[in-house]
Amino acid sequence: MGPILPDAYFPPTLADLLSNSLVLRQTAPYLPVASIYALAATSKALHHIVLHSPELFRYLDLSTVKSAIVPYEPLDSGGISWRAERMDESLTEDEFYSGPLRGIFYKLQRRHILYNIHILVLDGLSVPADLVREIIADDRFNVRMLSIREAKHLNERKLQQVLRYAVRPSRPKGTPKIKGIYFFGPREPPPVQEAPAKKKRSPSASRGTMSSAGAQIGAEWNQKSSDALNATLARTEDKWYQCSGRMMAKRPSLEWAETLKACEGVIAFDAVLCRGPRHDPSKAYVSDATAGLPNPASFLNPAVATVALGPTGCETCRSCPEGAAVYGHSPASQFPLLSPVPLHSSTLRAAQIPQTVDGSKPPPLYARCEDCLKGRWCERCHKWWDEGCYTGSTVAQRTELQQTEFIEDVSPNGATQIMLKQTIKIIGVRRDCFGCGHTCITCKELFIRRCKKCQNEYCREDNDASSDTRCDWCNYTARRTVEMH
Repeated sequence: MGPILPDAYFPPTLADLLSNSLVLRQTAPYLPVASIYALAATSKALHHIVLHSPELFRYLDLSTVKSAIVPYEPLDSGGISWRAERMDESLTEDEFYSGPLRGIFYKLQRRHILYNIHILVLDGLSVPADLVREIIADDRFNVRMLSIREAKHLNERKLQQVLRYAVRPSRPKGTPKIKGIYFFGPREPPPVQEAPAKKKRSPSASRGTMSSAGAQIGAEWNQKSSDALNATLARTEDKWYQCSGRMMAKRPSLEWAETLKACEGVIAFDAVLCRGPRHDPSKAYVSDATAGLPNPASFLNPAVATVALGPTGCETCRSCPEGAAVYGHSPASQFPLLSPVPLHSSTLRAAQIPQTVDGSKPPPLYARCEDCLKGRWCERCHKWWDEGCYTGSTVAQRTELQQTEFIEDVSPNGATQIMLKQTIKIIGVRRDCFGCGHTCITCKELFIRRCKKCQNEYCREDNDASSDTRCDWCNYTARRTVEMH
C-alpha cells in the first residue's frame, strides 16, 4: 500500500505548468496559432495566460494561418471579409494585398499582443513593401527577426528603398529595431503530408531503367546519403557551411548587393556579399605584365554570394585570397542568417552561429558569387580553385587538346603517356553536360561516356535510357523506327 497523500495535495494542472514563463517560452513556438487559441478556449485560466503572457507570442508564424492568405476569387462592390469599408477607387493594390495581414495585426494590437512579437514569419504570404516599411518603422511593432521568404506581391525595388531609408545615417538613435531579415533563401518545407496519388504510366511510356520505382527509391537514398556525408564532412547541417552549391533559385541583382552593403552592421540577411578579390578595386586593377597597364576587365561590381563552397577552401591550397570567415573572429557582416528561423531567441548570435554535430567550434565559411568562380568551380562535386592557384598553373591555361598534344610531344611511348596523365593534375572545369553544368576532369571520367555507335559524348546519369556503351538515342532508334511504321 502506497503512502497516503494529504488532502491539500493536488497534482499540477496544465495551467500551472504554462504559468511558468520558462516552460511557456520553450513550448509556445511549437504550437500553431490555431492551437494556441483552441487552448485558450478550454478554460478561464488558460485564456488568461494566452491574453496576458508576453512570452506566448514572442515567436509568431502566420504562414500557415488561412485567414492571412489573400483569396483570388473575383471581388464585387460589397467588399471582402477582412475590410469593413466598401471597395472604391481609392483602394491601392498594396492596400488590397496587405488587407489580411493588416486585419490580423489590428486584432493583435487591440489585445495588446502585437508589441510582444519579436520573431515574425510571413513566408509565402502577400507582403507588399509598404507593410514591411510599417513593420520596420512603426512604433506599434517590436519585431527583431522578420522572415519574408517567397513573399508574394512584394516589389523588390521598393523594398530596397525602404531598407536604405531605414539605415540612413541621419536615422534616430536606436532605430531600426529589426536586426535580421530572411528574404533570399527558400522557405521552410510544409509539414509532411500524404503525397497525392500519381498517375500510372504505361510500360511503353517508360524511358528506361531510371524511371522504375526501384531506381527512384535508390536515387532518393543516394541524395540522403550525400546530404549525410556533407553534414559529416562539414560537421554541421547548416547548408551555407557545406558543399551545397547554389543557395538561391535566382541571382540577386546589383541593387541588392548595394542594399546589403548599405545595411552592413545594422540589418543582417540570409545572404552575404561576395568577398572575392575581383570585387576589391585595390586588388582587381592589377597591372598587366606585358603592357604595364591596369586591366579594368578583371574588376567586378559588388555581388551577393550565391554559392556555398564548403569548409575546405581551394582544392590546391586549401584557402583563398580573401580568407575564410571564421565565426568568433571575423566581423558579423560576413555571416548569413541560417535557416530555420530561431524559435527561442531573436538575437543575431542565435541566427548566425552554426551548430556542429560534435559540439566542436564552427567550421570556416567559404562563399562566393558565380562570376568569381567562372571556369574554376565544378557544379557536380563542388571542387573549386582560387585565382592564384588557377592563374599560376600552366596546365590550367591549356585546353584539353593542347594538353593531349603536350603529352604526345613529351613522350611518344604510350606507357609514359599514361604515367604523365596520372602525375599531371588538370584543374579547371568545362561544360560536358547541360544537366550537370560545368564539371572537372574527375567528374567527366566518372559520368561522361562516348557512344560506340554515333561517337557522341553523353552523360550516364542525365540520359536515363542510355547504357554504358550507347547513348539514349542509339538505344531506342530501332524501337522508334518500328513504332513509326
